[in-house]
Amino acid sequence: MNDGVKKKIPVHVGLIMDGNRRWARERNLPQLEGHRRGYAKMKEATDWFFLRGVKVLSVYAFSTENWSRAKEEVSYLMALLEQGIKELSEDFKKKDYRVLFSGRLDELPGELPSLCEEAMEKTKTNLSGTFNICFNYGGRPELIDAVKKIIKHQLTEEQIHEGIIRKYLYNGQLPDPDIIVRTAGEQRLSNFLLWQSAYSELLFFKKYWPDFEEMDVINILDEYNKRGRRFGQ
Repeated sequence: MNDGVKKKIPVHVGLIMDGNRRWARERNLPQLEGHRRGYAKMKEATDWFFLRGVKVLSVYAFSTENWSRAKEEVSYLMALLEQGIKELSEDFKKKDYRVLFSGRLDELPGELPSLCEEAMEKTKTNLSGTFNICFNYGGRPELIDAVKKIIKHQLTEEQIHEGIIRKYLYNGQLPDPDIIVRTAGEQRLSNFLLWQSAYSELLFFKKYWPDFEEMDVINILDEYNKRGRRFGQ
């Protein structure tokens, strides 16, 4: 029954897509297959969120800590993300989605830095949703990089405030995430959007990321709608 109360839809959702490797291990599949399934699920999830009114979706695709994984796994992830960026930029052009990247892109191997730049340029005027891919990203490195930029621009002590710090984040123009969702049962942020998550709602799912489905998006939006956000008031 419709009681006339308008449903609150989060403007910005953050996703920590965890559990690809465990999903594969429990099915006696190669770990790399878990990543492939996880990538396919990420592509589906963009539509599920954007078509329900979410404006910004930030995903934790590869962290600055992930370089310590096995060389074969890292190489596969780089190749998968390279393929994915090419596919997404074409797909998003048709769907009117914009793609952004947050992270130390200049440290990425091969053509990846230029591919990221090209994808952002190609989709920059699209308006139906913003997909922010956190790639070679860490919340602490982001803050370190922001401080370095502030020093480089020789700002004075009096000029430093929250707005200035936000300006020097990777994509400081984006609104803070209203809710951050993590799959696979872990209950921590793991260096994801540390500055931006100060007042984010947190929601944790036990299921692994490759098992994520459209009904979970509905459940996320329903749960967010129940929460009262007071921002310290």
